[in-house]
Amino acid sequence: MLRGFAFALALSLPLSAGVPAMADPQPTRAELEAIILETILENPEVLEQAFALLQEKRQQEADEARVASIEQYREQLVASPNDAVIGNPDGDVTLVEFFDYNCGFCARALSDLYVLLEEDKDLRVVLKEFPVLGQNSMEAAAVSIGVAKNHPEAYEEFHRRLLSYEGAANGDSALALAGEMGLDSDALAAGMRSDTVREVVEGGYELAQALGLSGTPSYVIGDSVEFGAVGVDALRAAINQARCGEDAC
Repeated sequence: MLRGFAFALALSLPLSAGVPAMADPQPTRAELEAIILETILENPEVLEQAFALLQEKRQQEADEARVASIEQYREQLVASPNDAVIGNPDGDVTLVEFFDYNCGFCARALSDLYVLLEEDKDLRVVLKEFPVLGQNSMEAAAVSIGVAKNHPEAYEEFHRRLLSYEGAANGDSALALAGEMGLDSDALAAGMRSDTVREVVEGGYELAQALGLSGTPSYVIGDSVEFGAVGVDALRAAINQARCGEDAC
């Protein structure tokens, strides 16, 4: 197996990696394998270089595929009529957040979002329901989608309070919060299995799969994706990159 690997490595490495150039006549495969194997044994760092190059290549390919997917699904990302929008609806940069109401990292990242909204009056934020943490999250998302559709003026407060809720966010706690806010909780409960809820949740899953998102929070800003609660500085830099091509505009 090592001999086969050595031959494959020979085909992928430049001569500068430590493999001697071959003079005519061309060596046989067995001779070449022996030379490569000897080179590896004498210079094991060649393996590290090869794996690093392979990892870098795969990362570049993944990034290029992700950018292509963002462009392909741009309209669904930033302009879906069923998604809630906060901040400046006419802002010049849109930040899309995929979140789950039971995600502790999402709750902690909420303050980052409001720091950005307070300092950047040209920021538009799209909130994408991505309930990946079980049935409780699915139920909470269903109520949230109903609030966004039927009570858009109350959505931002509802979102902030439910995401900060102490305990499991589920259908009961989401409906109770809606009732406390004076919203029609009976109508929201009746709409939890509506076509709109199904379309929003399925659409979020499809976008996440296309972009390679597996957890929350995840952010799409311009042509970049930020995975996890990366902090306000990283988000600010991504926003500036989308706005002016620099980390600081």
